[in-house]
Amino acid sequence: MPIPRLPAWVAANFLAVSVGAAWATEQGEQRRAAREVRQETRQDARQTKQECRAADLQTNPRCRQDKRQTKQQGRERARDIKY
Repeated sequence: MPIPRLPAWVAANFLAVSVGAAWATEQGEQRRAAREVRQETRQDARQTKQECRAADLQTNPRCRQDKRQTKQQGRERARDIKY
């Protein structure tokens, strides 16, 4: 008597699809978390520059450089989350 292959095939496909869906969901969550970090970093960078200019302790190019460094640190944190 031949072994029915259809139920085994259906079960194997179901497992493959469910594992792929779980991985995609996890990847999406990582992307969202990284995006949130970048958005928070933008706000922090703006605030850093505004405080720098308000304090009038540095020249405008140095304040811009501080802002760039703040944004770069945020990008690195986002990459750590995403990858």
